[in-house]
Amino acid sequence: MKRPIPIMSVPRLTGKRAIVTGASDGVGLALATRLAQAGAELVLPVRNQEKGRSAVDAIRTAAPEAEVTLEALDLASLGSVAELTRRLLADRRPLHLLVNNAGVMAPATRQLTQDGHELQFGTNHLGHFALTAGLLPLLRAGEARVTTVTSSAARFGTFDWNDLQSERSYSPARSYGISKLANLLFALELDRRSAQAGWGITSTAAHPGTTLTNLYSAGPNLGRTRLSPQAAVIGKLKRWGLFVHGVDEGVQPILYAATGSESHGGGFYGPNGIGEFTGRPTELHVYRSARDAAAAAKLWAVSEQLTRMSFESPVTGG
Repeated sequence: MKRPIPIMSVPRLTGKRAIVTGASDGVGLALATRLAQAGAELVLPVRNQEKGRSAVDAIRTAAPEAEVTLEALDLASLGSVAELTRRLLADRRPLHLLVNNAGVMAPATRQLTQDGHELQFGTNHLGHFALTAGLLPLLRAGEARVTTVTSSAARFGTFDWNDLQSERSYSPARSYGISKLANLLFALELDRRSAQAGWGITSTAAHPGTTLTNLYSAGPNLGRTRLSPQAAVIGKLKRWGLFVHGVDEGVQPILYAATGSESHGGGFYGPNGIGEFTGRPTELHVYRSARDAAAAAKLWAVSEQLTRMSFESPVTGG
């Protein structure tokens, strides 16, 4: 773990176009608000349009001059991803920032995306993989920075290549860790491939630590008949000041990874506290679980097959 990064002010982003997934609440909304305050034009693709409209109102309250466009996107549907990329490609406007932030965490029972993939792997990884591939021409045109949000759970993730989507054995936490390891490997491999192919894209990864958002209730309550106690426990820890911090703190590593002048391709950022639960943003050492470049390349190939998307010649899947 390296020297902590000072709480940062975002550089001016006037003339920059940014996409943030999962910006209807939580860390995504905080990030989008800070980008808007810095002058970025925002595209917010969300699944729940009502929550999306409330988010746009909140952003415009904080940044009255903000340019914000609400789009429809369900990352659990490759068809929805394809529809969004078609609309944005038709617009032909370069993209300068993409933050792959949206996600689902630890449903109690194994759930599926519309395409039949395990929900966490399909939403957190495959949906963002397909979105980034589909937007590649616009990202290259804008020499974009792509930041993919992972989790400290990635350090415990391990791939069983014969059961990558937990069909034989499902554990909420284990499957979440797999999806977050996939996020981290994707971010690192994207930067390697961009450098090799001359795409001009900078790819970074970040995690917010343990940040109190509805992520801790929405996912764990899927497939349950009684409410999960997880959100209540996290809320108590936050009130006690133990291992949980708020959105304003959790957004800092992601903000730095996405906009920091000294953040760099292949960099990984998160909190500097014990266990990376809380703390000031810092550059982290890449977890041992994510250092295998061969595994990253294999995951890339598997992801292209599952999404029917190629970064060499992006086509619309779905």
